[in-house]
Amino acid sequence: MTDPSGRHTATLFDERRAEDAQAVAELRARPDCLVYDTIDAQRSSLRALVPSVAPALADEAPSWAYYPWRRALVHVLGPMSFRRLRLDRNRNKITDHEQQCLASLEVGVVGLSVGHAVAVALALESACGAMRLADFDTLDLSNLNRVPASVFDLGVNKAVVAAHRISEIDPYLRVSAWPEGVTEDTIGSFLEGLDLVVEECDSLDMKVLVREEARRRGIPVLMETSDRGLLDVERFDLEPDRPLFHGLLGEVSSRSLAGLTSKEKLPAVLGILGADELSPRLGASLVEIDTTISTWPQLGGDVLLGGASVATAVRRFGTGRALPSGRVRIDLEAALDGLASPAPQVDVDRTDEVSVGCTTQSAANAVVRAAYAAPSGGNAQPWRVTVGADDLRIYLDPDRTSAMDVQFRGSFVALGAAFYNARVAAAAHRILGPVEVFGDGDPVSDGAVPVVTMTFGAGADEDLASRYERMLGRVTNRRTGAVRQVDPETIGVLEASARDEGARLAVLTDRGDLARAAELLAASDRVRFLTPRLHREMMGEVRWVGEDVSTGIDVRSLEFGATDLAALSIVRRGDVTAQLAEWRLGSGLGDATRDRVNSSSALAAVVISGIRHIDYFRGGVALENVWITSEDEGFAVQPVSPVFLYGVHECDLEELAPQHTGELAECRQALLDLFGVADQEALALVLRLSHAPPPSVRSRRRSFRVES
Repeated sequence: MTDPSGRHTATLFDERRAEDAQAVAELRARPDCLVYDTIDAQRSSLRALVPSVAPALADEAPSWAYYPWRRALVHVLGPMSFRRLRLDRNRNKITDHEQQCLASLEVGVVGLSVGHAVAVALALESACGAMRLADFDTLDLSNLNRVPASVFDLGVNKAVVAAHRISEIDPYLRVSAWPEGVTEDTIGSFLEGLDLVVEECDSLDMKVLVREEARRRGIPVLMETSDRGLLDVERFDLEPDRPLFHGLLGEVSSRSLAGLTSKEKLPAVLGILGADELSPRLGASLVEIDTTISTWPQLGGDVLLGGASVATAVRRFGTGRALPSGRVRIDLEAALDGLASPAPQVDVDRTDEVSVGCTTQSAANAVVRAAYAAPSGGNAQPWRVTVGADDLRIYLDPDRTSAMDVQFRGSFVALGAAFYNARVAAAAHRILGPVEVFGDGDPVSDGAVPVVTMTFGAGADEDLASRYERMLGRVTNRRTGAVRQVDPETIGVLEASARDEGARLAVLTDRGDLARAAELLAASDRVRFLTPRLHREMMGEVRWVGEDVSTGIDVRSLEFGATDLAALSIVRRGDVTAQLAEWRLGSGLGDATRDRVNSSSALAAVVISGIRHIDYFRGGVALENVWITSEDEGFAVQPVSPVFLYGVHECDLEELAPQHTGELAECRQALLDLFGVADQEALALVLRLSHAPPPSVRSRRRSFRVES
């Protein structure tokens, strides 16, 4: 019944065996045998794979495959290297682990018209390790509208035609042809040991017979009906008492349907397909059976779609993903009825400048405007500013936070920067007066307690006032830089600007240190992308062209080219990064940070002497002074915020990214060691200092209303 001799599949020879070498030599000597030898090109392609294959795979002995129906001998890579190269483009839609799971599946296909497309799709994807193909019929010219065979196959059994084609795709894929089809006597043997059966018979009684025996053996059945993409799944492995065809035919048996004419079978066919769900053209055609047409019509495109949908269902089954019993329609005609023009792409390379805040001229409002111009993580602006008759107060806005702002440490850095700006503006407008920082009460737990109160007076500070215009012009510049050597005198100036405000500045200029820091910061970025909450908040900060940019980060300020913007539009999707996390991939997610740090002239860290809120506040004051001084020295400045920046305890890191706690702890310690941060110290922020052209745009700020 089957073909144990294997004449419907290729015969494989290994020339390391003497008898195989002799057989190959004899075949090559035959004048009617065609020899195809591209083994060098195959090996070259194998060596070019990324990542590189192991030496054992690269050096695997090749095979010769003989195809008797073509009288052809083909030189192919050995089984493991052949599979690795042939399936390379499956990755990562099918992972290596999933491919191994699928290799253990044995699938049967009954009916090789629609079933031919199914079998080929399974072979192309290597969605199973073995196939049994059953059909008693031979290929007729009328089959070539939907069976992807050729005129050379006319008169050949359909199961044999499919077996030939599969063997020509992959000589190592185990396939057997049952050219006598299956009957009541042989269906049990055909199904024995199968994991799944695909039923694509024309015969209604055979459809029922396959299901009867499959249900008895607990084998799931798939069927694709090539009208409006109808796919049926019957999980008899999970539901041994499930009624056939979902109960649509009631109590029915294969014997009760045997011998019926096409007209007599019509009620049962309609019961399966659903008279109300048929495409209008198939419905009209069924009325004409035995009158103007002999049987129901099928289109090649619909059949190929069926092959794709069944292959997808087999993948889900073989890899343990959800595949319940039921049915679904994958209706391309209906989908095409929904054609619509996509939203037009907006040019993101415009370089129009944007203003900061409002242009109120009063001294008090100028101070508020300056406070709002301060930098903050994700441009969240976590402050609330009020102006009274004789003072200005800055409060923490606890609603403008994120997971990375652990214990509001990042917010207090921003508040310190806002206070520095307000003090500079007050000095410039000669209304400088006494300042109270962290008075009575807790500004975190009590929103009525200000972080800082600045009383207006008549004082002035010429040094502070001289920084006013430069403070308002301060900007984040994410452009790639040109590496230049930084002289010790410049480093000394930067270090002094941090000391002046009670902090310490640690500066890296050694190229090896910068490269190491680049890897650590890139690894942190990867974690940020792959951790759902961090990813969601990061993408929530990005403002695409046309969106409100008064908060968040204008996508144009990222200074990405078209390719990187396209990549960002993909990895902004949580389902994409979740898939990368599941595969433990995504090494390229930190490339932008790595490249930019490596293009820097220096990396500077503002180091503070404790982890209290007041310490981070003072760190923010120092940060703003360092930033402005850095721009005075000709640097383009970009803040760099690794995930672990404000996670000073292990529990902080555990809460930030529970799947990556160990990795973050190692990165954090390594970065602290690079900057020489002592146990009692912490980082307020890291700045990338480069020599680069001006940024394309500046970040905007929320418009403010002076509260009193």
